[in-house]
Amino acid sequence: MTTTTPARTETRTSKPVTLSSKKPRRKGSVLLTVLTAIMAVYSLFPLAWLLINSTKSQEGLFSSFGLWFDDGKFAFFSNIADTFTYNDGIFLRWLGNTALYVLVGAGGATFLALLAGYGLAKFDFVGKKAVFAIVIGAVAVPPTALAVPTFLMFSKMGLTNTPWAVIIPSLISPFGLYLMWTFAAQAVPTEMLEAARVDGAGEFRTLFRLSVPLLMPGIITTLLFTMVATMNNYFLPLIMLKNPDWYPLTVGLNSWNAQAATAGGEAVFNLVITGSLITVVLLLAAFLSLQRYWQSGLAAGSVKE
Repeated sequence: MTTTTPARTETRTSKPVTLSSKKPRRKGSVLLTVLTAIMAVYSLFPLAWLLINSTKSQEGLFSSFGLWFDDGKFAFFSNIADTFTYNDGIFLRWLGNTALYVLVGAGGATFLALLAGYGLAKFDFVGKKAVFAIVIGAVAVPPTALAVPTFLMFSKMGLTNTPWAVIIPSLISPFGLYLMWTFAAQAVPTEMLEAARVDGAGEFRTLFRLSVPLLMPGIITTLLFTMVATMNNYFLPLIMLKNPDWYPLTVGLNSWNAQAATAGGEAVFNLVITGSLITVVLLLAAFLSLQRYWQSGLAAGSVKE
């Protein structure tokens, strides 16, 4: 005799979805989106203006709307050619001077900041707290406040109107030193240095073979900050240099811009705009090529484990 067991039927009830189970939306998300959009427009607006007006001739700058292209003539490529050939190609000279000041000045400032920041972070000596206070105070001093005293000192030394008058002050970067100091204190383990010393490694070998690879994000970040500061430096080379052959791009382009206000001077606003666009593109290329190092270097040392 067989018995049949009735099949068990399970009734699944779905949980009703209520308004309280939904993830609440952030109240400030809309406001933050609007503020971000405003900041993006504010940041990109000058670049868009440069790009649009670099396509216009000297006459087209004043005969067309400033935020749109000139319907009469597309002069972008001719402006680039004229920028590099105007006044016997002095723009190339200014570009080379800027590269010299950036490579020697910003590169030297980064190297000195590496040595000083590493030493302050990993070595103990008498007066370390006083040095820390001096560095913090130097960060708060604007560079323009030191331009005139630096000029008087360099004039006594006979270094004005030479590239050294721009390079030597650029070698000192208090902010870069402080940045490398804080980065080295967190990125380089003290135990690793002690193990290297036990194995017989010297201090310079330990620095360049072990510590520098760990400090590379901080080095790149410091290099970017010093490079931007050197390229944007205007007041110091303006008072230090009289010979246009030693001008950087900032002072050189301003001299072109001032030609229209001088008696008999030629207005070349289209070349000033095109030269400014070339300068910005070069700076953006440097940032994009080093972006991954820069982003990782900004957050390093901000959290203590």
